[in-house]
Parts: sequence; C-alpha cells; structure tokens
Amino acid sequence: MFRIEILKAHFNIMSEKILEKKLSEKGFLIQKSESKKSLSYINLFIKKSILKHYKNDNLKKNFSFDKLHNFIEIDKLNSLRLKVISDLNNDPKFRQSYFRIAEKTLYNLVGNELSMQNNINLSIQFPNDESSLLPLHADTWSGDSPFEAVIWLPLVKCYKTKSMFILKQKKYENFLKVYKRKKIKSVSDLYKSIKKNTEFIKINYGNFLFFNQSLPHGNVVNETKETRISLNCRFKGLFTPYAQKKLGSFFSPLKIKPVSKLALNYKFPGD
Repeated sequence: MFRIEILKAHFNIMSEKILEKKLSEKGFLIQKSESKKSLSYINLFIKKSILKHYKNDNLKKNFSFDKLHNFIEIDKLNSLRLKVISDLNNDPKFRQSYFRIAEKTLYNLVGNELSMQNNINLSIQFPNDESSLLPLHADTWSGDSPFEAVIWLPLVKCYKTKSMFILKQKKYENFLKVYKRKKIKSVSDLYKSIKKNTEFIKINYGNFLFFNQSLPHGNVVNETKETRISLNCRFKGLFTPYAQKKLGSFFSPLKIKPVSKLALNYKFPGD
C-alpha cells in the first residue's frame, strides 16, 4: 500500500513537470475535461437558458450550438448573451462545476489555495459577424495581474477563425522588441506585425484551454459556417499579487487551507 502511494506521488510530480514544460514552451495547454458530470451540467444549463430567453420552436426542435446563427437574429444576440451570463452567474452549482472541469490542472499549475473570478464570461460569435470581435490584447494591459490564468471552455469544436488566436510563448521576447522598435499606430498594425507568430487554437468539445493571459491574444471575423460559443474565467493563487482587479470586487476565495484560515483570523495580543 505504501509503495502504491509513493508511485502515485511520483506520477503526480512527473505529470506536473510535463505540464510545466508544455506551458513554458507554448503559453497554453489543452486538457481533457476532468469532470464529465460538470461538463454535462454546463452544457445543459447554457442550452436551457438560451431556450428560456429566446422562444423559437425551430431552435428548440433542432438545437445545436454550432447552428445558433440559423435561428437567432444578430441584433438580438448580445441581449440574449447577457441574459444567459446573468443566469449562469446566479447559479452556485455552475460556478463549482466550472472549477471541477480543471481542478487538478489548476492545483498543479496555479496552487492549492485559489481565488476565482466572480463572474464567468460567455462569448458567442456567429459566422461573418464583426460585432463580436475581441481584437488583439493581453489581459494585463487592462488591469489584470500576471499571476492569473484563464480556463477557456468551448461548447463546440473550435478551429481556425472559429477559435481564438494567441502569441506563442517562445515568441514573447521578440514581440517586446518589435513593440519597442516599431511605431505602432493601431491594434490592427500590432496584430499584423506579430500575426506570423500567433496560433489559432484547435480544440474539441470536451477539452478546455488553460492559457497565460499575459500573452497577446484575441479573435478575428469567424469565416467558418458555424457558431462559436465558449466560456472563460480567470483563476489565481489566493495570496499572489493582485493588480487593479482585486480580491472581493473581482475575485473571490475558492480554496483556503486551514492554517491560512487561522492566520487570517489571528489577532495579536493587545490589538
């Protein structure tokens, strides 16, 4: 029994090292969902929420995330998206289910004392829709801490322009040099200057993407004939540095160890 436990511990250490190596090379990892039950809950919840807020018999009869654009009017998409976001963020089980999708990966790569973004985001991008674009950016450029990581969960198969792109980790130092050397007049110019060093994420439903949100990333017009629908949420070590987005207003504690709980409640004699 003791030998089995040693072997398990060794396997976990090796698995963590493999993940660390992949992350340091590419800046992202594609992992299989760690909870089929949680994934099914998320999938069904989103489907029910869409059908609740968008009454359409044909949509109900022929429901497919890939084909949402065939039933939902583009001018009503954002309103629907915001209603679904409200539903999912008011459901405590949804939040826990999202964490369960990537729990072991987060423990291995981020830590076992975690904070989680208060609100999970939902993106829906129809074919040829220019209104749902998120141009090149890095989350750290707008108040996020470099100690954060993103769990990006697609509800469909994503590939090419139906997916998001990200700058390869090993090209980041080169990106910094390009940024300093060239006079960049727009985000479009910046993307053109690094486009050859970016990669569109190819990922199947049932997998999640773990990525370094400090790397420049974004999306372009979806030139496929299918809808892209995905969720994203940030996680970080509970006691690692925060930037403008603070614990409480933007993040909430997710996992706290007993000693940390005692420490947080400690009062020095006389205070």
